[in-house]
Amino acid sequence: MDTIFLTWQWQKTWWEFLGQEAQLYIVTVREGEKLIGLAPLYALPSNKGPKALRLIGGVEVSDYLDLIVGSGREETVYRALWEFLIQKCDYPWEIIDLHNLPATSLTRTSLSILARKTKGVQVAMEVEDVCPVINLPSSWEEYLSLLSRKQRHELRRKIRKANREATVRWYYVQDEKSVQTEMKDFVELHRRSSGQKTDFMDQRMHNFFQAMARVTFQQGWSRLSFLLLDEIKTAAMLCFDYNNSILVYNSGYNPQLYPSLSTGTVLLAYCIQDAIHKGRRTFDFLRGGEEYKYRLGGQDTKVYHLTISR
Repeated sequence: MDTIFLTWQWQKTWWEFLGQEAQLYIVTVREGEKLIGLAPLYALPSNKGPKALRLIGGVEVSDYLDLIVGSGREETVYRALWEFLIQKCDYPWEIIDLHNLPATSLTRTSLSILARKTKGVQVAMEVEDVCPVINLPSSWEEYLSLLSRKQRHELRRKIRKANREATVRWYYVQDEKSVQTEMKDFVELHRRSSGQKTDFMDQRMHNFFQAMARVTFQQGWSRLSFLLLDEIKTAAMLCFDYNNSILVYNSGYNPQLYPSLSTGTVLLAYCIQDAIHKGRRTFDFLRGGEEYKYRLGGQDTKVYHLTISR
């Protein structure tokens, strides 16, 4: 799967800010000089539990993870990688702990099949989470027609109500020089959204978000947007525009400002409309089965947790 979470830029930023306690353990597979596969792994200190190899990107902030395998070279890569891990690996792993594998990942099938054929190895796999996705049509009206009659009415009503009761403006951050300042406003709205988000956005996570926003903006992937009512920032959304898809990464709003105007939903609607206008293929809500994602037309895809132990 070609996803932003497997890019060098993303994984390097994650490692710099969230991987400090870990030991880097990258395994490469080559044919001659040509790189055909890569396992971006890390290990935690042994006093942190069983000796485990995990995917760079962690669990919390990278919604899709996987091994990186050249197209058409899958059988060769998985076989060579497994032989290395089981016979030659100098890290005495007890568990290979792979989170957030997409449903389409061949790691789920090819690597687990090889592991199951190996004596003394146990394999477990379970659905870890869902990622609701909208397959975008070619027009806003066609999108609305995909919703139930009730949800179509509700979405139109919320947009009209916001525009009737306030002066509405929304925008994407366009200037690299202002990204850091705008991210401070995003983090403030994120923390105000709920106590859970306040706990999540500690200083280390704040530093990661600031760096990640700068790096993804430089690559042209970041879509940081704000909804303003009467020129007051009331909601924010951090999305990524990658591989012909809009990925809804995180959001925030101030529940004390215009509480009756559904500011988060209105901003989401504008972002969906913009994605359709730009001809994007999908609008991916990423991990989490929150009800609002289904009200807006999301259909479940799944991510899996694969563990291989010996």
